[in-house]
Parts: sequence; structure tokens; C-alpha cells
Amino acid sequence: MSDFWERLQLASARIPFGAKNAAVWVALFALIGFFGSAAGFDVQWIRDNLRYILGGLPYTAAIAVGGIVLAIVLALLGALARLSRNAVAYGVAGFYVSFFRGTPLIVQMFLIYLALPPVGQNLAEKYTWLPEGFDEVLILEAATAGTIALGLNYGAYMTEIFRAGIQSVAGGQGEAADALGMKYLQKMRRVVLPQAFRVIIPPTGNEFIAMMKDTALVSFLGVTAASAEIFRRSQLVGKADFKNLEAYVAVALIYWALTVLFTFFQGRLEARVGRGYDREHVVRAMQAQEPH
Repeated sequence: MSDFWERLQLASARIPFGAKNAAVWVALFALIGFFGSAAGFDVQWIRDNLRYILGGLPYTAAIAVGGIVLAIVLALLGALARLSRNAVAYGVAGFYVSFFRGTPLIVQMFLIYLALPPVGQNLAEKYTWLPEGFDEVLILEAATAGTIALGLNYGAYMTEIFRAGIQSVAGGQGEAADALGMKYLQKMRRVVLPQAFRVIIPPTGNEFIAMMKDTALVSFLGVTAASAEIFRRSQLVGKADFKNLEAYVAVALIYWALTVLFTFFQGRLEARVGRGYDREHVVRAMQAQEPH
């Protein structure tokens, strides 16, 4: 019996690791397919409604991109404030990070979407000197409110990412910039931030991927069918045809595909940004420049 296991282990050692990994994935997909078939999973329904669900991709992308742009701006400002010696800036940044990291994202969305409009209306009634139409300024569409909430929430988390990235730059770099007579903003823009971005980009890419999936929370604000993102669309058609399982599986596969796609591009971006800091790449570049 022991000889059998030894031969089995030797045979297994000859199989490439990638082939073993692929076999595991195939087995898992086969197992999922078996349970799906046993549960009466309707694949044809997904094929018939996939185009409608995919029609929400532009709205999902718009919310995610708008949210990450806002988050990057807030994170950069927050990080600089957290590193400054200005008590006001430090205090405001600390309050912002503490509040938006300490409360649930879904609560923040409802605060912006449902709680802010009464604030604007009450201010307009109490202070008549405010410009006409001020009572409608804080009335936002669901997608807009969701985008702002995502940007504020992720900006708070990314503030610490940006702060750590800036602090990772050697202190001598800033001292050299000071010696050259650079002002603070010039030093940050020309010396510190370009080097810090190499550290900041990988976790920022992860935050974008997470934000793209969190765009599904916007559906709880009650977006209209015309501007619904992919999760809301899957909900609508799933409930209409009593195919909730198929609808949620379809949208889960779409989110999975998006994650795989953006992870691939993130890896390419990280490799490109890190070229100047990759020792082997630098050595090859220097060797290529040497005269033959």
C-alpha cells in the first residue's frame, strides 16, 4: 500500500503545478454546475436578460470613476493636512477621517440622499437672504448622492494610504528640495508626490476595485430603471420573472469579470510605474545604453 502512495506522489510531482490548479478550478466549476442543475437553474433566462443587465455597465462605471476621482482628491488633501503643522487643517482632516471611517457607507448614502434636502429647505426658510433656489441645492439624484458618498467614504480610507505613501519617501529628498529653494507646494509636486505614487498606486487600485463592487449599494437609494446600474437591473428583471437566483448569479459573474479585468490592468500599471525602481530593469537599461 505504501508503494502505491509513493508511486502516486511521484506521478503527481511530474504534473506541472499550473495543470493541477486548472484541474481544481474545473472540478469546482463542475461541482457548481451540478448543484445548479439540481436546483433547476435556468441558464436560458440569463442569456435572454444578460443584455439588459449589461446595459447598466455605463452607470456602474460612471459612479465608480466619479467616486474614485473624488476620493483621490480628498485623500491627497487629507494626507497633506494630516502631515501639516496647521492645527485647523489637521483637526478638520482628523474629524473627516474619523467620521467617514467610523460610520457605515450605506448610512452615509442615506444621510446625503435623504437627510440633506430638509437641511437646505430649513435654512432657506430661516435665512431669507439666501439666494433663490437654495432650498433645492441639496436635493440630489440617487446616483449623484451615491457617487458623493462613495468618494467621501473611500477618500477617508485612502487618506491614510496617501499619508503612508508620502512618508515612505526618504527625508533627504525633501531636504534636498528645501536646499534648492523650493517652496512647499513645489517640493510636493516635483519631488515627493512622484515618488510616493509608486507606493500609493497598488492600494489605490484595490480601493477602486472595491468601490466598483460597492456601487451596488446605490440601488438601495431607489434609482430609476432608466439610470440603474447592473445590480439594480438584475434585481428588477429577477423579481419580475421570479428568477432571483439566476439574476444574482448573473450579476455576480459580471462583477467577477470586471474585477479580473481591472486587476489585470492594475498589474500592468504597477509594473510600468515600478520600472525605474526595479533593479533588474535598471541594470538591463544601463547595459543596453553601453556602447558595443
